[in-house]
Amino acid sequence: MPFESWSISANDPEYPQRVANHPRSAEWPTLVGIGRCDILRQTCLGLICSVKCPGAVVIKTYDAIRELRDAGIVVAGGFHSPMERECLEFLLRGEQPVIICPARNSTAMRLPTAWRAGLESGRVLVVSCFGQDVRRPTGASANLRNEFVAALSAAVLIPHATPGGKADAIASQVLQDRRPLFTFADGENRQLLANGAALYAIDQIKLATGRRG
Repeated sequence: MPFESWSISANDPEYPQRVANHPRSAEWPTLVGIGRCDILRQTCLGLICSVKCPGAVVIKTYDAIRELRDAGIVVAGGFHSPMERECLEFLLRGEQPVIICPARNSTAMRLPTAWRAGLESGRVLVVSCFGQDVRRPTGASANLRNEFVAALSAAVLIPHATPGGKADAIASQVLQDRRPLFTFADGENRQLLANGAALYAIDQIKLATGRRG
């Protein structure tokens, strides 16, 4: 059974205020989605990771994503890189909402079975910042999508960012915007940490996303 899609513009009361207040909000004048639009009102944690992720960081990410899931933290991401996709598998086993942001228009997408189950239960939201002219993900749309994820989120977790890569550029922008950025203690993340990223701690994530308990 097909799911009904919706769209909201920047002057719509349902449009997320965090995105509307972002310096680059003009890049996302309209959002289209499938699922409960009201999930956008919840404070979320953005997840962005480079395609290549060191083994030690992978293990720490597995532990953290389980912790975030069990704590009921709403996580938003493109869930496209290998590490991000594995994180989504863990998140979909929980009960908390998940916000999936494709790097293309979402209205005509063929939705994976795991997403459909979450949509039917009302805990998965698929939201895109692209019009119908963007039917396939590209490097440029993936980068803009990650910028949108960061803008939507109260804080961002970057398990690993390859120095000079796209995730690294997002990290620099998040820090420039003076928003919380978290990563893991690992030699491969020394540049992120040197630039101002904080060490991941569930209590700090809860504080940044307004989650109690």
